[in-house]
Order: sequence, then structure tokens, then C-alpha cells
Amino acid sequence: MKIIKDSEFEGERPLFGSDDLRLENVTIHTGESAIKNCRNIEAVDCRFEGKYPFWHVNGFRIDRCLFTPGARAALWYSRGLVMTDTLVEAPKMFREMHDLRLERVRIPDAQETMWHCSAIRLRDVEVANADYIFMHCSDIDIDGYRQDGNYSFQYCRDVVIRNAVINSKDAVWNTENVTIYDSELTGEYLGWHSRNLRLVRCRISGTQPLCYCDNLVMEDCTMADDCDRAFEDSSVHASVRSHIVSIVNPRTGEIHCQSVGDIHIDEFIKQPADCRIISDL
Repeated sequence: MKIIKDSEFEGERPLFGSDDLRLENVTIHTGESAIKNCRNIEAVDCRFEGKYPFWHVNGFRIDRCLFTPGARAALWYSRGLVMTDTLVEAPKMFREMHDLRLERVRIPDAQETMWHCSAIRLRDVEVANADYIFMHCSDIDIDGYRQDGNYSFQYCRDVVIRNAVINSKDAVWNTENVTIYDSELTGEYLGWHSRNLRLVRCRISGTQPLCYCDNLVMEDCTMADDCDRAFEDSSVHASVRSHIVSIVNPRTGEIHCQSVGDIHIDEFIKQPADCRIISDL
């Protein structure tokens, strides 16, 4: 493997088409597509300032690096990424990618990040300003995650999340096969139009959660005092170990809870309209 150390590059495509290359303490200044169409790349203690540095890269490792705001859209159309101990200040990262693993990564400007990606593994990752993160992604495995940003995980499928704090309006909309364990989920309109959403030992807050769901499962969850108008038009099997403020027109299934305030059933409830609500936990 060729090694480049303590160097600087700028302009258009300075390392275009490189294979089997290790960069150590290298700075990529203003320019575009510095490491495009490459294979087997390692970058350690590097700084990226120019746009689109890693496009169409097959097999690369990024460790202890910095992507400044100027390195926008830095990683697209690539596969086989391992990123560790890295600060990503650049927006719109990770598009159309397959097989990416992030460990101990911080992304303070994660708006429109991680779109149309698959085979994603996150460990100890923190993101902020993360509106529309994870759009149309699949095969996601997350453990140790903190997020601030709305409209997250929309149109995702085959997702497992553990030990997360997710502050997000309209999270996990139109998803399929999502399971979330031991997490805090805060935001309005959680999980609408989802299919096979399973929540295990989660704490939920925010108005009108979990409506229009198909096969919603909740196990040993709690719901905060602002979780009103829950479960409208949902098929649900729930064990909620707290008070539920209000429930509106659940379609079918069974809801076990500690207690419930208002149960609103009207002529607009959809068939089979046979959901049982039991408050005895």
C-alpha cells in the first residue's frame, strides 16, 4: 500500500483513480472530487475541506478525521466504509451507499444525511440538526445513538435500534419492520403509517403517537402525559406500564395499561372496531 504523509492537496481530482492508498495527516483543501473512483483507501488524522472528496469509492477506512463544512456531500455512491472517531461538520453526507459502519462519530449538522443507504451499522453515534436523516434506508442496526432532528427514519425498513435518545417529530413514518429497544422517543406523531413497528421498554412522549399503524406491538413501555389521542386507526397489541391520557378509535387488537383517561370512540372508527382496552396493570 502506498503511503502519503504530512501533505496537502487542492484543486480538482488530485488523487483521482488511486488504489491501495493510505493517507496520514493529509489536508484536502478547496476543490472537488479529491479521491473519486478509488479502491482500498485509508485516511488517518486527515482534514477534508473541499467538496465531494469520496465518491464512487469501494472499500475505505476513515479514522480520527475532520470533515469541515466545506466538504459537503463528501461520501456518496460508495460501499465498504468503516468510519471511527471522526467529526463530520459537513452537511448532506452518505447517499446511495452500501455497507457502512460508523463508530464514535459526531455529526452536528446532519440534515438530509444518510439517504438511500443499506447495510448500516452505527455504534455510539451522535447527530444534531438531523432533519430528514435516514430517508429510504434499509438493513439498519444501531446501538448507542442520540439524535436531535425531525422527520427521521421515514420510509425505512428492517431496522433495529437499541439504547437511543431520539428527539424527532414525525419519526419512523411509513416504515416496515422496525424494532426499538430501551430508548427514549420524543416528538409529535410518532410512527404514523408504519407496518410491523415494535417498541420494547421505550419511553414515549409527544402528541398523537402511533396512529394509522398496522401490527403495532408495544412491550413494557411508558407514555408521558402529553401522549394524547393515541392509536387512532391502528391495529395494536400493547403493554403500557403507565397512564394513557387519551385513546381515539383504535381499529383492532388489545391495549393493556395502568390506567386511561379519555377513550373516544365515534362513528368514524374503522372496522373491525374490536380493540379491547384493559386498564389493570
